[in-house]
Amino acid sequence: MGWYFMNGNSIRNSMKIVVLLLIGIVSLSFISCSTEPEPLVFGTDICHFCKMTLMDNKFGAELVTKKGKVYKFDDMNCFLNFYNSGYEPVEEFQHKLVIDYANPGKLFDATNGFYLKSSEIRSPMNGQVAAFETKAGMDNFKKEWKAIYLGWGEVTTQYK
Repeated sequence: MGWYFMNGNSIRNSMKIVVLLLIGIVSLSFISCSTEPEPLVFGTDICHFCKMTLMDNKFGAELVTKKGKVYKFDDMNCFLNFYNSGYEPVEEFQHKLVIDYANPGKLFDATNGFYLKSSEIRSPMNGQVAAFETKAGMDNFKKEWKAIYLGWGEVTTQYK
């Protein structure tokens, strides 16, 4: 009812505000759909699976969906149990990232990784698996830990 009494300038100003709000909402929707990975923040981030705080920078992982949802994990055990759970279809993951044990804190593409499994590996949730970005990095620990080598396909089946 009050709009009947507005003059032309008030209507134009109101329309400008509505247009600016719509532009802002559309802009935010594009920004919030980023599928870029986020760095793991040790001592702050929480594992999506076990709800523990990420503490050990030699272990950790991250999944990012095509819609931009980020899941963070403190151990290969949590990462792979969630990955295989069906909570999100595997095809929906834009990024599958793990921490390089030889370069603490550094995330890399999990599908190209080299994995060691051994009871000597003391990971946060006792997953007993360490990830390496390079074969050379892995070879430095394989003999010391009396570990077995696993590729991506093999490591994903360890927790099915």
